Amino acid sequence: MSSTERLCIVCYDVRHPRRWRRLFRIMKGYGEWLQLSVFQCRLDGQRRVALEAELVEVIRTGEDHVLIIDVGPADQVAPRFCSLGQTFDPLTRGPLIV
Repeated sequence: MSSTERLCIVCYDVRHPRRWRRLFRIMKGYGEWLQLSVFQCRLDGQRRVALEAELVEVIRTGEDHVLIIDVGPADQVAPRFCSLGQTFDPLTRGPLIV
């Protein structure tokens, strides 16, 4: 993993269930599922461009909405959050198995 990774929160509102499922499957390849239509991801520039390209292929820009929030450098950001209910663990950098 690169030190240029950014911690991003990706939220989406997709009108059609089939497109929603396709986005969900794409997002599982890029980050950790937090809640319905919300993921946290560690993305470098190349992965972010690839993610955006995949999402644009699925959504209908007149009906759907995807929001990518750049929280900051993944290794330096100390996210502050309030979690009610089930336990929430922020995405951390782990070992990469090739």
